[in-house]
Amino acid sequence: MSTQQYPTVYGTDDILRSLCDSVSKVLNIATQSEIRYSGMVQRITKTSLKPDIGCFVLFDGGFSGLVVINFSAHAAMELYESYMLNMGMARADLASSFTSDEVGNVMGELMNQIVGDFTGKVARELQTHITQNQPKMLALTNPVILSVDTRLEKPEVRRVTFYTGRQNIFYLELAIDHTEFIKLRDFDAQEEPDPDLLLEQVRANERAAAARPAPASTSSEHDELLKSLGM
Repeated sequence: MSTQQYPTVYGTDDILRSLCDSVSKVLNIATQSEIRYSGMVQRITKTSLKPDIGCFVLFDGGFSGLVVINFSAHAAMELYESYMLNMGMARADLASSFTSDEVGNVMGELMNQIVGDFTGKVARELQTHITQNQPKMLALTNPVILSVDTRLEKPEVRRVTFYTGRQNIFYLELAIDHTEFIKLRDFDAQEEPDPDLLLEQVRANERAAAARPAPASTSSEHDELLKSLGM
């Protein structure tokens, strides 16, 4: 009896796990602190922006979707302060309120890096392509819930709880069209390029070129012609 081979299928929760890994990876590097997410995921009916800071970004291409991250004021300020201090900013120069434009700009930049890392993994691991728009951010001082309208035919919506290094909480919500990626053949996913390694290779090539002796000068055809004429 032959053994039936079943194809590998990547569904919504696999895509969600990849996105959560991108959130943890980017924030871990940016803040030099441990960002982790819950082992449980919630099925919800719609995405929404909630206080204190809500960020969202839409993506389209191989599949369409929406990513929302809702930060509490404490979580947003912890991530903002850790990121700016890690970048060399003096603590005295930091904003003191989560409603500051500077805090919103930093959270939007981190959101952009998160989705950028995620779209790169989608291209390498799922061999498809998605594009993102510019992340949007909204600071809310009152408990107002805003729904983000998306043109999804059969949306699947999930929410995951994240914890900062100081145990502050924020939530990620993902809404995408029902989709499955079925592996038709084996392939090796491209490795993620290491920016530091690429930069070092460029510097090594420049050092090698500088150390290489200059080629000996040769007479031009014009000089050879003059020499043959005794001039």
